[in-house]
Amino acid sequence: MSLETHLETLEQRHTALDSEIAALRTRPASSDEELAELKRRKLMLKDEIERLRSSAAN
Repeated sequence: MSLETHLETLEQRHTALDSEIAALRTRPASSDEELAELKRRKLMLKDEIERLRSSAAN
């Protein structure tokens, strides 16, 4: 898998998590723990994307 393809996949997952978080916020029965876990996963993806981009630029 090329770096570009990998980055695209990570960005798609990041966007999907964003949608999941938005949907979870609209549900009255959502748990804070579930929301925190999704946000943590989203942040990890963002960090990975930034790390790959910066390593590719060097």
